[in-house]
Amino acid sequence: MNQTAAGASASSMSSGSANKFLRVRKFGSSETRSRSSITQFSLRRAFRNTVLMTIDFVVVALTLALAFELIGKTGFPKSDGHLGAILSFGLVVVGVFYTAGLYRRSWRYFSFAHAIQLAMLTAPSFALAWVAILLVPGVRAEHGQLLQIALAQWLFAMSALFFVRGARRALREKLTQGAKALPAFSDGKNLRGALLVGSPDWVLSIIEMLKRESTPSLSICGILLPSVNDTLLQIASVPVLGSHDDLAHAVETLDLQGRRPSLVIACDDGTDLSNREMARLTSRARNLGLELSRIRDGWSHILQRNHGTSPDELSVKDLLGRSEFTLEGEQITSQITGKCVLVTGAGGTIGGELCWQLASFRPSRLVLVEHSEYHLYAIEMKLREQFPDLDVQPELCNIRERDEVRRVFEKHRPVIVYHAAALKHVPIVEASPCAGVHTNILGTRIVADAVCEFSAKAMVQVSTDKAVNPVGMMGATKRVGELYSQALDMCGVDDADAPRFMTVRFGNVLGSSGSIVPLFHRQLREGRPLTVTHPDIERFFMTVREAVQLILQSSSAALSQNSQRGTIFVLDMGKAVRIVDLAYRMIRLYGLQPEIDVPVEFVGLRPGEKLYEELFDICEEQLPSGIKGIFEAQSKPIPLPFISRSIDRLARAVELGDHTEARRITHTLVKVPSGSAGFEVIENESLSAPRGAGEPLKA
Repeated sequence: MNQTAAGASASSMSSGSANKFLRVRKFGSSETRSRSSITQFSLRRAFRNTVLMTIDFVVVALTLALAFELIGKTGFPKSDGHLGAILSFGLVVVGVFYTAGLYRRSWRYFSFAHAIQLAMLTAPSFALAWVAILLVPGVRAEHGQLLQIALAQWLFAMSALFFVRGARRALREKLTQGAKALPAFSDGKNLRGALLVGSPDWVLSIIEMLKRESTPSLSICGILLPSVNDTLLQIASVPVLGSHDDLAHAVETLDLQGRRPSLVIACDDGTDLSNREMARLTSRARNLGLELSRIRDGWSHILQRNHGTSPDELSVKDLLGRSEFTLEGEQITSQITGKCVLVTGAGGTIGGELCWQLASFRPSRLVLVEHSEYHLYAIEMKLREQFPDLDVQPELCNIRERDEVRRVFEKHRPVIVYHAAALKHVPIVEASPCAGVHTNILGTRIVADAVCEFSAKAMVQVSTDKAVNPVGMMGATKRVGELYSQALDMCGVDDADAPRFMTVRFGNVLGSSGSIVPLFHRQLREGRPLTVTHPDIERFFMTVREAVQLILQSSSAALSQNSQRGTIFVLDMGKAVRIVDLAYRMIRLYGLQPEIDVPVEFVGLRPGEKLYEELFDICEEQLPSGIKGIFEAQSKPIPLPFISRSIDRLARAVELGDHTEARRITHTLVKVPSGSAGFEVIENESLSAPRGAGEPLKA
């Protein structure tokens, strides 16, 4: 608009008129096209209806004329009024058809329901038409034969009306050439064979859909019904080979005929096949080397059908046999509302839930720090959609890079930092110790140092029960992160304005990426055995909501009450759960029987994995925290200068790619608070030089 206005003021009046004309055409073009499309569509519909009504009119008129000719005694069309009566009859019938909406149905999809509607409409329309033409003297002259004429005309007309509609449907079927997709035993030799498993109605709908494909993609070899049915031998020319329990026999039969299928398509709407039956079908298909495609019915959710507990929405009570903890949140508001809050690892399971719950407390700004572009985008969009008035600031940042972290802190000056970024998969960190040290130790130090440099009020370190008496590198690196945060927190004992550094420790999170529950879900859906590392392995479990409530509640209470420094907060997660018991419970929740329908296989402990997890280290004292459902763990801290020098040596080992030295220093550090390792072990200069990864560890 600005360009047009400038051009009009600088040019002549004629030029301005031309510009105005062009502008009107530009803005009006889409509306003109839209109106044109509507007009064109209306004309096409009117033309179509005219053609269909003309066909029906001709059919009705000709059949009435034929009835008069064959049965009438006064002669046709010589008798006065016969021709006018026949035309009037046709007009009345077609008028009733149109008023009843018969022409809204497409003849291309002429079906049994359409035929029923047509038959039901002929009775009132023909009766009304006969009443109208009885006024004609020539018709009344046939009073002795009117009943026979009416019956004959109705039969002729019904047959003709059904014929013209059926012919249009047959023509469409011929033109689409969809019959090539079926049957498999004629034109489908080069197509992928498939078995359908579902109710007759569902099977018929799938076959009809495949028949309409312009390029056939499947060849239906046979049908298996949800239950035994001896009366149905074929559906749409496809043989019924039994029930879903007869899968092996059906495949064997088709194999002997040279038509072995490679795919099973099953209706998984929870109505015809239960979870147990579907799991058995999945297992049988896998054992036969067949791919299984499960089609779920969205209508069952729309219509709110109750098919029992959804395995994807199992509660803590269902899985763990205990109620979910609910923590109080009054103190959280005073610590979060109106303040700038920063979350590292914002795109992860814990980080994302942290952001979600923090947003509800209305911070002045929520800074999302995440290394993965996609996960940062996902959590940002979710927060913006749910909290449009919240100031959300996404930052694509790697906590391993000090300059990047300093840039983010200098830009936003956060008041509270929730540090959830970490490498947490035990076998992966065990195989890549330098990567684990780089993120979980060096990255934690970089974030903590930025908290000190830019005068944040507090940092909350998210930790794990694997950091307690660790045997693997993942737990050990997280423990060193705890110790560094504890050392920094203890430095502020005599300075009330010094930042607080708190650690929150909890167990396995149900449903998080890489956790056992999603793995069991996938194995059950695929009909595979559930894999457990060891029959005696135990773990503490909690939901992601419980974990985040623990983080927010404990940290807010510690800040508001100015609790003792150097404390680690631990959630009371009840008793540890045996993984094999969890597997059995999930199998039963699917409606199956453990070791009968679904076996459990023991695959052995993974590298760096413990048989039992603990919540408190051997050097820690368990104390009540004053917060419901939360304990405190107090241990002997490591002096900050010593742990800083040790982390410097770890940084050197990471820089050189010395996995052996990184592993040695990390495991030695976690033993220092208990007295099982001394300062001199790490300070020994002879051990700080880089060594090859193949040399033995030194303790």
